[in-house]
Amino acid sequence: MSAEQRPVAGLRLLLRVVGAGLLIATAAMHLDLYLTGYNSIPTIGPLFLFQVIVAFALGGLVLVTGNRLVAALGAGFALATLGGYLITVQFGLFGFREVRTTAGTVAGIIEVVAFAVLAYLAATPSAGAAAVGSGSAARRSGSAEAAAATAARRGGVGGTSDAVPGSVHTAADRGSGWAASDRLPDWLTAGVSPLLAVLGVAAVVVVAFGLLGGALAGAGSSSSSATSASSGAELKTASIGGTTVLVNSAGLTLYSFAPDTSSKSVCNGSCAGYWPPLAGPLKAGPGVTGSLATIKRADGSVQETYNGHPLYTYVGDSGPGQDNGNNLNLNGGLWRVVPVAG
Repeated sequence: MSAEQRPVAGLRLLLRVVGAGLLIATAAMHLDLYLTGYNSIPTIGPLFLFQVIVAFALGGLVLVTGNRLVAALGAGFALATLGGYLITVQFGLFGFREVRTTAGTVAGIIEVVAFAVLAYLAATPSAGAAAVGSGSAARRSGSAEAAAATAARRGGVGGTSDAVPGSVHTAADRGSGWAASDRLPDWLTAGVSPLLAVLGVAAVVVVAFGLLGGALAGAGSSSSSATSASSGAELKTASIGGTTVLVNSAGLTLYSFAPDTSSKSVCNGSCAGYWPPLAGPLKAGPGVTGSLATIKRADGSVQETYNGHPLYTYVGDSGPGQDNGNNLNLNGGLWRVVPVAG
């Protein structure tokens, strides 16, 4: 390896290690989410497991091979994972909606940086590619000159040229090592200049960070506070799947959390972002026959209880009649709808 090639090789090795490490970091974060409850969410659970497997595999391949195509796949995967997260935060996906959490924000930033590193690695040539590209160009130039000389000699004595009509390559080209890959553009086979790569990657990164910031700004936060109950608000009932369950004044299904006690909620922090506590005190509406009470949460806010169960809504329910949170084992315990007779 020449002295000119060593800095390029060193930079590409660094990019390989960093890019692979970032992919593996995202895989580890998704694996933690999968094992701590997301595995019980229909459709979302298998998607998380798929992301874990693909991210680990691509991270390993980038580290071992440093191949530009593998790096491009890794960059595309990081961007696709970020896109899935933004859709889930902004609109919800398969009945599940993410909320704004520190872990989610960090994961989004890691995915953008992973894309930037791997996209640059995929777009720029390796240390040896430039030399090979130069040699290929010289070979094609030499072949063309040789072909021209041959054609001139044969044409001068009444002979015919070996050139294939409609083609810029001749038999002499093929004899001197011309390959099918030489038909492809140089930027595709050998990469682009570092400056063009930086400009292209930077443009995508700016857009990605803009979308991430916009989605997080409009998302619900992971605050654990129960907002003040509206004056005169009451609990109601609704029939879902043949069972009469408890709902709030807006008709959203209410849930209980198995680890809670009658006097304490253990769903705080990011948990309360997914499962907003129902603020109290509230009145009993028609058909609500159980015992109502309130408890004080860790942050000092007041939460409503029903028959000794602190009550929550679920961020994955977008309207009345939905019970997407029922039987989910998430955030450290099992969630169930609250039957009126229970």
